[in-house]
Formats: sequence, structure tokens, C-alpha cells
Amino acid sequence: MKVVLPGGTGQVGTILDRALTAAGHEVTVLTRHPLRAHDIGWDGATLGRWASAIDGCDVVINLVGRSVSCRYTAENLRAMMDSRVDSARVVGEAIATAARPPRVWLQMSTATVYAHRFEAAHDEATGVIGGREDGVPDYWAYSVEIAKNWERAQAEAATPATRKVALRSAMVMSPDRGGVFDVLSRLARLGLGGPVAGGAQYVSWIHDEDFVRAVEFLITRDDLEGPVNLASPDPLPHRDFMRALRRAWGVPVGLPATRWMAELGAFALRSDTELLLKSRRVVPGRLRAAGFSFTHPEWEEAAASLVERAGPVRTASRRGRASRASSHAV
Repeated sequence: MKVVLPGGTGQVGTILDRALTAAGHEVTVLTRHPLRAHDIGWDGATLGRWASAIDGCDVVINLVGRSVSCRYTAENLRAMMDSRVDSARVVGEAIATAARPPRVWLQMSTATVYAHRFEAAHDEATGVIGGREDGVPDYWAYSVEIAKNWERAQAEAATPATRKVALRSAMVMSPDRGGVFDVLSRLARLGLGGPVAGGAQYVSWIHDEDFVRAVEFLITRDDLEGPVNLASPDPLPHRDFMRALRRAWGVPVGLPATRWMAELGAFALRSDTELLLKSRRVVPGRLRAAGFSFTHPEWEEAAASLVERAGPVRTASRRGRASRASSHAV
């Protein structure tokens, strides 16, 4: 199978590239900074010679989007919007002009599209789209607009021969350096992994192995199109989520943080508190109805498996840094 991954050098792209390549598929990554043999350069906004990679491929999985791990300034929010909408639009143009268009286009989206709430879970049929909640910062609505415009750009693309799926993904948990699991694990190991602002807000997540399996499942299921939630069936309050993570690392306690402490920490990390404070209670309605079975459905077991894998990752990372330092010394 020939797979094209626009934006395949980020955390999720790296996970998919690694897994699909290991499974024997031919993977091409579209990136602004091509360095490897299977990379092709593009700007993420205009048609170019890169479009020939899409003509004749089997699957496109578009993952492009400026990282949300930043301060939510007006400039950064606009960059988040433009990078997502522009890339979806131009991928749609490439598919529309292809002599042999791919049979399926999976477009990354986000579970952030759903409303901030605690009392009921969001599936694709009954979930409430956010943007009008009371008592939350006004700019949270802009994050929802980003998600809506992201999905709209795919939905409006004139690609009648290509099935389209919008991946409303929860946070993908993997032991790779720099990912959300890595960041939360560092906090937990430092004793800072307690509940934030009371910890009642829900955390939706998906194990990286289940994310890959869900993508493979959606590629093969010709009867599924439109929005699909990629999230484990076990979203849980932040306080319970962090307690299970601390237990997996063998850390007995975690200092709690108030809202203002979270604001201060997010500022220091050049991130934003929406990632911690918005209650994302999202469940995989369409996946489960279609018969998908999760390998890691519950967070306590999933966290333990990720911690077990994280040891070799950290060791490899330390060896890589030592090797680079040695080469620089020479």
C-alpha cells in the first residue's frame, strides 16, 4: 500500500510513519524540511511537484498543523488556523487533479471540537460542538472554530472518488520524547503530577498502538466516512488520570496545583492552560459500533505499558545526545 503523510514529521506522524513502514507499506512524507529518502518538500499551502506523490497513491493521511503546545496569542492562533485549513485545502486540490486519486483521505482533526462539559460524554451522534459554553475563556471558542474550519476544508473538497474521514483525535499517548505522555510523566516523576484546579475536568486519550490500529481499521472500512472519534472508551477525571500515571511510575504523591499555579506553569512552559483545564469527555461511538476493539481500553493498564516502553526510549535518547556531544567535540 502506498501512503502519503503530509506533516509526517511531528509526533503523530512519526508514530504512523514508523508503524506503517514496519508493516511493509511504502510511506512518503511531505514536509517543509525534507531530510530523508522518503521525504518530499512542500510548503503546505500551494500546489507543486509534490502533488505527483498523491497521484497514484492508495491513502493520504494529512497531519499538518502548527503545534498547540504554545501560548495562545492572536498570532499563534491564526497560525494554528492557517496551517490546518491551508494544508487541507491544498491536499484536496491535489486529490481533485490526480489522474488516479487515492481511495481514502484521512484528515487529522481534534476532540477539542466538542464542548467543555463534565456530566455526559461526547460521541459523534450526540456530542455537543463547543464554542458557546458559559464560564470559559472567550478564546476557547477560537479553538473550536479552528477544528470546524479544518473539517470543513476537507468536507468541501471536490474529491468524489475518494472517501473522506475526519479523525477527531484525543491526545495520543506514546513514550516518544517531547510528546504529551513524556511531558506529563516528567511532572509526575518530579512530584508535580497532582490534580490541577481540583482535577474534575475529564481527560480523553488514546494509546499510540490503538491510534495506529484505528487508522488501519478506517483505511479498510469503506463504509465509514465523515467525523470519527479516535479516543479510548475510558476518559477519566484529571485527578484519576494523574493518580494512575503516578502509580505507573511508582511515585506515591503529586502536588496539586490551583488554577493560578497552572497559569504560571503554562506561561513558563510557553503553553496554555486550555490543554489542562478544558474537560474533554469524548468516547469512540462510531469505532465501537463498527466493531473496533481496543488493545488498551483502560488508562491504568495503558499507562503501565507506556512506562515500560519509555525506559528504552529514554536510554536511546541519552545515547543519542552523548553521541552528538562526542561528534561536536571532535
